[in-house]
Amino acid sequence: MIVALIIACEVGFWVLLAAGLAVRYLLERRRTSVVLLLCEPVLELVLFVVTAVDLRNGAEPSWEHGLAALYIGFTVAYGHYTITWLDGHAAHRLAGAPRPPRPPRYGLARARHEGRLWLRTLLAAAVACALLQAAIWYVGEGDTSSLRMFQWVALRALGIHGLIALTYLIWPKKAPADAAARSKEGRTLTGR
Repeated sequence: MIVALIIACEVGFWVLLAAGLAVRYLLERRRTSVVLLLCEPVLELVLFVVTAVDLRNGAEPSWEHGLAALYIGFTVAYGHYTITWLDGHAAHRLAGAPRPPRPPRYGLARARHEGRLWLRTLLAAAVACALLQAAIWYVGEGDTSSLRMFQWVALRALGIHGLIALTYLIWPKKAPADAAARSKEGRTLTGR
């Protein structure tokens, strides 16, 4: 049941997001779109409550409960970022706004960008581990090994993402020579 609810929450997230952006840019009803987009956190709240009730009713803690905690953590950390990113692209495509800026591709700017994404992953892991620890305390004496396993999954994901982000700092990707020459030429032509 929990897995079906996680899938329903994910589908609901994208349906609400598409509806909110369509209402905002196609129907030009900003307040209605804000209401639709503010319904997004309700999905995670429902998932959290159903998971807690399932455990309270005596369900054995399982991988489904761990997956629910990871999903909630990811949504807390990356939900607003995803909505903002898609809103910028929808404004560009549907309302004629300028193209949203791309993330930096080279050098220290890229390393900073990857570091900020890693901080989001840190938040996701912290939320997931906190929810899982609360579930472990809530269950008490029962078998909580599956919940502990998902705490390690969150920490491993955090570590792997941290290593990837660190590589951008240690070995920054350099801009191609022709791109750097064009950039220098453009500055010369504009007098900057």
